[in-house]
Amino acid sequence: MTTAGAAPASESGNFRVSTDEQADGAVLRVVGEVDVYTSPALRDELYRLIDGGAPRVVLDLTEMEFIDSSGLGVFVGALKRVRERSGELELRGVQPSTRKVLDITGLVQVFTITD
Repeated sequence: MTTAGAAPASESGNFRVSTDEQADGAVLRVVGEVDVYTSPALRDELYRLIDGGAPRVVLDLTEMEFIDSSGLGVFVGALKRVRERSGELELRGVQPSTRKVLDITGLVQVFTITD
């Protein structure tokens, strides 16, 4: 993603994250599969944004194809971390398969989910 204020993308296989940082927060775009191999890169980027003071982080999941329990753990850890700093974490563009996982685990009630 090449936009003003964008951080370089992190890649592993078909997994990519790219960040667009703005004054009111950041949008982190996730592409591909989030699993035990790729979730550390996602966690590192999320924590960098949160620890850097982003008051609001939007995870754009429009192109995320798959998530396993390690990825869900990253989402929950990031939510806890951002809330400790009185910030917000939003999931945007959640695909039906991911929505089903969030429903089954009860996490749909924990996260702010938007279209």
